[in-house]
Amino acid sequence: MIQPGRFIVLLLLALLVFLSGCVSTSSPVGMEEKYHDVSLTTKVYEAILDEPSLRPFDINVRTQKGIVELSGYVNSRDDMDKAIEVARRISGIKSIKNDMQIRATGDY
Repeated sequence: MIQPGRFIVLLLLALLVFLSGCVSTSSPVGMEEKYHDVSLTTKVYEAILDEPSLRPFDINVRTQKGIVELSGYVNSRDDMDKAIEVARRISGIKSIKNDMQIRATGDY
């Protein structure tokens, strides 16, 4: 059985292949950039899924022009730092934008 995270990665790759065949007016450079962005997104997402301490969190990954944006909720600053550290290991990323938030515990 395919893990849910792996299924999403495979779905993203299939979507990329499908869309690349549908877009004939884009320049080759534009398509290369889009492919590179999807590739980076996939690699970062997989790296986050492969990190056991980050699996419980719903961390979203989006890439535009080589800039990776991480968003979603984590439990602590340490979790946030770990996600950024994992993303930094991926080569080809120009920079990382952190839009993650620390989930409120409800203890007031």
